[in-house]
Amino acid sequence: MLLTDVLFSKNGSSFYAQPIAGGLWNLIVCFFAQEIWHARLDSIKSLKIILTETPNYAPLRAQESERNLSLSLEFYVGRGMIEQPPQLPIPCLEGMAPMSESSTARVSQDSLYYDIEEKEILQRDVYGSDQIRLTYGSPTSPETLRTAQPPNLLAESSTLVLDENIPQKYQIESLARRDDIDLLKPWKRYLYFLSSFLALATFSTYLLYFGLRITFTLAAQRANRTIYPAAWVFVTVEICVATPVLLHSLWSVFVIKSRGRQKLRLKGGTVPTVDVLVTACGEDEDVILNTARAACSIDYPADRFRVFVLDDGKSQSLFRSVAALNGQYPNLFYRSREKPPGVPHHFKAGNLNFGLRETLTTKGEEGEFVAALDADMIPQPEWLRAILPHMLLDERCGLACPPQLFYNVPPNDPLYQGLDFFVHVSEPIKDALGVAWCTGSGYVIRRCALDSIGDIPVGTVAEDVLCSTLLLGEGWRTAYIHEGLQYGQVPGDFGGHIKQRTRWTVGTMQTSLRLRFSLWGSEIRGLTFPQRASGLMYSIISIFNVFLTMSLFSMPAVLISGGRMVAYATDDQLRWLIRACFLAFAVNRMCELSMFLPPGYRNGQRGTRAILWMAPYHTITLLRVFVLPSWLGGETTSFKPTGSLSSELKERSSRERAPLFRRLKVILWNYFGGFHLFYILFVLAAVITSSVRCSRQPTLDEKLIYLLTHAFWIPVSWLVYVSAAWTPIIYALNPPTVPDNGDLLDRDPTTNVAYPKECSKQIKNKLSNGYFEFQYTLQTLYTTAIFAGSWVY
Repeated sequence: MLLTDVLFSKNGSSFYAQPIAGGLWNLIVCFFAQEIWHARLDSIKSLKIILTETPNYAPLRAQESERNLSLSLEFYVGRGMIEQPPQLPIPCLEGMAPMSESSTARVSQDSLYYDIEEKEILQRDVYGSDQIRLTYGSPTSPETLRTAQPPNLLAESSTLVLDENIPQKYQIESLARRDDIDLLKPWKRYLYFLSSFLALATFSTYLLYFGLRITFTLAAQRANRTIYPAAWVFVTVEICVATPVLLHSLWSVFVIKSRGRQKLRLKGGTVPTVDVLVTACGEDEDVILNTARAACSIDYPADRFRVFVLDDGKSQSLFRSVAALNGQYPNLFYRSREKPPGVPHHFKAGNLNFGLRETLTTKGEEGEFVAALDADMIPQPEWLRAILPHMLLDERCGLACPPQLFYNVPPNDPLYQGLDFFVHVSEPIKDALGVAWCTGSGYVIRRCALDSIGDIPVGTVAEDVLCSTLLLGEGWRTAYIHEGLQYGQVPGDFGGHIKQRTRWTVGTMQTSLRLRFSLWGSEIRGLTFPQRASGLMYSIISIFNVFLTMSLFSMPAVLISGGRMVAYATDDQLRWLIRACFLAFAVNRMCELSMFLPPGYRNGQRGTRAILWMAPYHTITLLRVFVLPSWLGGETTSFKPTGSLSSELKERSSRERAPLFRRLKVILWNYFGGFHLFYILFVLAAVITSSVRCSRQPTLDEKLIYLLTHAFWIPVSWLVYVSAAWTPIIYALNPPTVPDNGDLLDRDPTTNVAYPKECSKQIKNKLSNGYFEFQYTLQTLYTTAIFAGSWVY
């Protein structure tokens, strides 16, 4: 298939793209055409896209007359265009969206056109949908079926698919053109789209800088007939630290690709059956019961869903409490499995599979869909009605999941527990590329899809990621519903946070090893290129923590050694190195400003620092679990749910907080925070030692050049490393205060369910955290001053 013509017309002006060889250009043009269609609908007079060599493709034309806006999308079969085809009413679309009376379908031998309103147009992601099924025919043959296969420009998309087999009894309403319309203001969305260009520019400028560093180091070695090992180590450190940024930048290029996912609601009492599984393992009983009540109180007919509390903690108290609630909620059940010693029980995955078997033997109708909730995740009343429409509109959608959001994130989120960048940037990008992964709670799975992969997969503590990848490998689609539909708790102490994040890393590696890094294997034979690339990228990022940790310690070691860290043959080469470094730094800063708009700028910066200070923990965990034998400290991972990670210090309670000495002892010793303190002292000692050495240089110019090319090479990255490493220490000295759950929740007097207050759903940023931005500002000013000096000095 070849994209031959693209024409945009606005107020008489137009942009026209001639045929250009190469699939990448076609891909980029299609992405931008699609996004302009979605984001700038009000201002475009007409959009015309012509595809050729696309056999058996159903053309689609749409027109909205209320605003006198003519927006037409015309697809041509082969190289011809059918003029003035006959008309007849649109059939078989009542189950998808209300159609206007003026809607008509025009049919000819080789093509099909639709004239419909804007809101129906927006259900069709023209470039993303991988199958559109439309029923049409003459009045005498109304059951004629035509199946059209649109061009697959990049990969199968997870966007909506119109299917004539959707039961018309389901009434679905579109509330907005985007499911995340409440999360990002329009002006921010337009600026956010710039990050696609800036991410590509960041990747390119970093490659330019590293290319010059390597080229000029080789030139210096040839000119001086010597080797500069310190320069090579420093280049390696820079590359290792920049690699996570480069990978995210490369992935973020696809920000521009629209997800085409509307904000939908399932209306009425005619709904599919659902089994809700609430997994518990030693969490506080009040927390579990509140989640169970919330699940039973959702806006959904009580005879169409069942709730199972699956208690791996085997609590008799919880059993009695759930039994008491069963009088109020007849569709609520308690189940607990036997776990014989010596027999693998497979943690959460085993509990879920036990629950699936119980749904088959418990009274009531077996659910067509299966939903899962963590014990601390409180579903919102509209939870199922918001997720199910996306699956009902696409019979090949095997799993749909909302983000995990939290109501007890401490002020300033010092440990980066809110995951805002992952929720608001990474996951939507993956969804746009058809790689939406299960988020672990709040998801809904089609039971037949789950049966096709043999229930919840075991052998990893990241059963959610493995499950969604296997579904994709079997040809199912997954969807990310970017709405706040569930709210839970982050770990309440430092130790709990470390255990949770390192467990995720272990789960990622277990999944990567089983799936051969998403490169080959019978289990993933159906994965598309973006799906394989996503699995590989996150595997690389996990492994790269080891190299990142080694690099962070190599930098001060090289400084202390006194070796030449920035090698160049001429002064002009030094000037161009400065300019290239400034360009990469400046473009990356602009990219951050744009990319961090959805999660918030300060939340995004906290995530960047977390990559650095968490790297040693991930490294130690990976070595212990996958490399070291047991007699050298190796161990297997054990699953501990978030809610059951006991708070030894209670450091976030203003009343029960452990004293300062004990906090320092536990965090610096028990949880290796002393590692970070040692690193800070090591870096400062190296900087001081290197700075003192500059006094040995004979002239002032040589002293300044020595400082610039050693400890103060732009953009003075060791400042970022030190400030990131300071995180566990400042946390121990001054931990945040989080109110009790009772102060974060509001109890509904009718259902007795405690829902998060609106103020609890937002991370509170205080001015006391501004010193990090002060540091970034100093770095920027210093780097800019050195860049300016390269043109005059």
